[in-house]
Amino acid sequence: MDSDLTPQAVREIAAGYAFTGPALDLGAVLLDGTAYPDAQVRIPLGVLNRHGLVAGATGTGKTKTLQLIAEQLSAQGVPVFLADIKGDVSGVAAPGTPSERTGARAAEVGQQWEPRGCPAEFYALGGQGAGIPIRATVTSFGPLLLAKVLDLNETQESSLTLVFHYADAKGLELYDLKDLTAVIAFLASPEGKEELRTIGGLSAATAGVILRALTVLENEGAGAFFGEPEFDTAELLRTAPDGRGVVSVLELPAVQDRPRLFSTFLMWLLADLYQELPEVGDPDKPKLVFFFDEAHLLFKGASKAFLEAITQTVRLIRSKGVGIFFVTQTPRDVPSDVLAQLGNRVQHALRAFTPDDAKALKATVSTFPRSSYDLGAVLTSLGTGEAVVTVLSEKGAPTPVAATRLRAPQSLMGPIEVADLRAVVDASPLTVRYRDAIDRESAYEKLAARAPRPEAAPAGPPASAPPEPAARREEREGKAREQAGVGGLLGSLLNNPSVKSFARSAGKQLGQEISRSLFGTSKRRR
Repeated sequence: MDSDLTPQAVREIAAGYAFTGPALDLGAVLLDGTAYPDAQVRIPLGVLNRHGLVAGATGTGKTKTLQLIAEQLSAQGVPVFLADIKGDVSGVAAPGTPSERTGARAAEVGQQWEPRGCPAEFYALGGQGAGIPIRATVTSFGPLLLAKVLDLNETQESSLTLVFHYADAKGLELYDLKDLTAVIAFLASPEGKEELRTIGGLSAATAGVILRALTVLENEGAGAFFGEPEFDTAELLRTAPDGRGVVSVLELPAVQDRPRLFSTFLMWLLADLYQELPEVGDPDKPKLVFFFDEAHLLFKGASKAFLEAITQTVRLIRSKGVGIFFVTQTPRDVPSDVLAQLGNRVQHALRAFTPDDAKALKATVSTFPRSSYDLGAVLTSLGTGEAVVTVLSEKGAPTPVAATRLRAPQSLMGPIEVADLRAVVDASPLTVRYRDAIDRESAYEKLAARAPRPEAAPAGPPASAPPEPAARREEREGKAREQAGVGGLLGSLLNNPSVKSFARSAGKQLGQEISRSLFGTSKRRR
């Protein structure tokens, strides 16, 4: 660095980012609109499991920042997971296109730019898109996450947890939505209520709410997301033969109108990783860096139990070698208990057009360490591809706040052609493994198989048979109406003494209750 040309403030900031070990290069320090290429802003590779936040208003360059970080992580041998909300992240797999604008940016920030793509896999929830299908079994997904998808209140969430507890204990596999529907219909019947007497109850009203929510979910096409073959999250930890980390891109444009669903599925991926990965402490580099886009959707309307589970997962998964970056508009979108665990911050520009915007700006400024910048002014004047950065040093201390002009990604800044994306998917060995859905015998089939076949009704009652008393007839018809309201034809099929007998013996025949994690997710290989 030429000390004669660099202001004292820039020298002091740059000294805070002069790391000795491997690091990712974000860009150059920015002061009064001028970038100083000799003053580089970086993130130590070893602290990326301490989590982070990428925030900023729409159109300020958050997606390009994710791409920049992802391609450098890949080059360092670290696998990356990206959620592609708008369909413009797939370009990470292809070399970028040289341009005058890219060359100018590289010169401004001291970057040796050359076009380079990353090894990538493309996924799609339930196969709704061109990517490799990602599915989860209902039993693996667990009651807390499913309750979030179904928009259940806390009472209904507790009842759903009871249903999972019963199915686990009795060995009734919940692979898809029809399995869960069958078990709920049974448990809401008179025979099922008898089964639940020792562990709790499920009211007909609550069962009806859950069943209706499941029907809506099924009608929206979400049934394709639940089932087998279930995705093994260990696939996200792969490296290419040349040692670069694989960038896993989850396509979401086909389901972006169902934000509650895809945000909860992202949390399932994290919860499953937490459940399966061994403890590694603080490795030299992370096993995986997971970018959680549209993070505000995860927290919006979440129950207390759900928020506690998120907080605990974020706190503990770092010791499994997984780093999480939440991506959203303002830090206020993230609960304070979670925000406190995000050691690395890249804050793009904010707008202050309304009183609410002004409050959000003030709250954002308060979350940064003290600095010589007027952050309120800086955050409202940053251009696209510029951000305020503070990260953890190699010793775990916060670095100085640095306004930064960010580097340009070396991969393609935009989507690749659909034909090229399909070619990558077709060439992947994972396509054959996950492409075709399968439907094994599970709770639905087992309960239905135990229902007795109806016998032919006699032509008429015996001549000596007395007429049915009115009170008994009314009781019988009332029970029939209750069963029809809860389960319809399925309830009529399943609500019988034979099913009751089967359910009581199922636990002995099919195994012990499933062990569940913080989120109620179950271990993968059941």
